[in-house]
Amino acid sequence: MKELWKGNHAFGEAAARAGCKLYVGYPITPQSEVVEYMSDRMPELDRVFIQSESELISIMTCFGAGLSGYPVMTSSSGVGISLMQEGITACFNKGIPVLIVNVNRTGTGMGGGPGFSGSQDDYGRETNGGGNGYYRNLVYIPDSIQEAIDMIYNNWPIAFKYRNPMVLYTEGRLAQMMEAVEFPEFREIVAADWGMTGEAKLDPEFGPHRGDYGKYARKIAKMEEECQDWEDYMLDDAETVVVAVGLCSRVCRGAINALRKEGVKIGMLRPKAAWPFPRKGFEALPDTVKRIICVENSDGAQMLKDVVFAMKQVKALNTIPVYSKPNHGLLPNKVLKEYFQNVINGNEKEVG
Repeated sequence: MKELWKGNHAFGEAAARAGCKLYVGYPITPQSEVVEYMSDRMPELDRVFIQSESELISIMTCFGAGLSGYPVMTSSSGVGISLMQEGITACFNKGIPVLIVNVNRTGTGMGGGPGFSGSQDDYGRETNGGGNGYYRNLVYIPDSIQEAIDMIYNNWPIAFKYRNPMVLYTEGRLAQMMEAVEFPEFREIVAADWGMTGEAKLDPEFGPHRGDYGKYARKIAKMEEECQDWEDYMLDDAETVVVAVGLCSRVCRGAINALRKEGVKIGMLRPKAAWPFPRKGFEALPDTVKRIICVENSDGAQMLKDVVFAMKQVKALNTIPVYSKPNHGLLPNKVLKEYFQNVINGNEKEVG
């Protein structure tokens, strides 16, 4: 039976049901309710909750506790995630599949003002890694609270399979809104067999091997090939393909539906995994495609680079024009519908 849940609370409950043994966090808008919720829920379940002194302490506590092989989690917004970068790259280095929830807010530095409603401004950092060295996090972007629940529950085991940090990358609006959702059953809390119990147990493929730096590149290449995830929406006969993620994709969906009613052949490719970016989704696009439009809720065209690179890897898409619509805030259906129609009519400038 569905119940009405706030996004931030649902993120915490989903992690608890997925087997989270330890949550460590520090309050910061717009994700403070995750900390608040877990401060009650984790002790109620006889698990561990820690409010840390800072975001750096949060991720380093997850680093230490994660060596046990148990599921551990932290959350923050973009500012706090910036402070975690040293710890996140350390988690990658030692193969700790920590769950990191980023409830993104708008802007550089401390952000602020209406920016607390959220954006996709951290896309570039989350998909490229913000710490030192060559590493990648598994990055999933939900378009609803239900999908966020499903991603935490179903994709965290993928992070354990590859012994890799996982980021649920979401937005302030989704964290603060309420939707009807259903939760899965509680999963048994089990430590991975590589967990340290007095002696280190090293995974021969993905665990830490001193001096074998090539293993990191091998793991990243394996995840790139095996972990792509996306949604096709009305693409069977599409001449125009919109690429968007998160709440931005929900608004695009409304504009697409409106244009479809007018006979316009338009659809959407929605990356559910932002890293690895779904190149295979572009390979599967129909021969009818004439143009691609990248729509983002950010001040800069960050995802556009991934879109263009994915297209360059598909011979049939090399000559197709690309259009970009980054924006500070979510655009209403009416505005996006007009923009899409202008692109189709040849009234907008392509970027590639």
